[in-house]
Amino acid sequence: NLSTAVQKGGYAVTARFENIGGLKVRSPVKMSGVPVGRVVSIGFDDKIYEAVVEMAIEPQFTRIPTDTTASVLTSGLLGEQYVGLDPGAEEKFLKNGDAITITQSSLILEKLIGQILYSKAAGEGNK
Repeated sequence: NLSTAVQKGGYAVTARFENIGGLKVRSPVKMSGVPVGRVVSIGFDDKIYEAVVEMAIEPQFTRIPTDTTASVLTSGLLGEQYVGLDPGAEEKFLKNGDAITITQSSLILEKLIGQILYSKAAGEGNK
């Protein structure tokens, strides 16, 4: 139940991602490296094939602009994954039930390595 996970005075927001990598429930939500909330649930929309991440934002963080972007990031090279928020410039702020619409999916290390190996092999094939 999302409402029990949101602290008194806090609020819940959602974001959709094409790929969340290893993001987990209870992963931190951070702005400028500062924890501002937690992931409370992760679902899957089988109509558009995207992950739906619900986050509880702590009550003291009430001035997060509505055009904020959300990205799935990794702490260090192989650390835990978390949702990073980058504030926009809008003068309206997120409130309970809002959705963050601008998102950046997780960078999947295996895909990146595969692309590097493929491009290297293609480059050697041209010699």
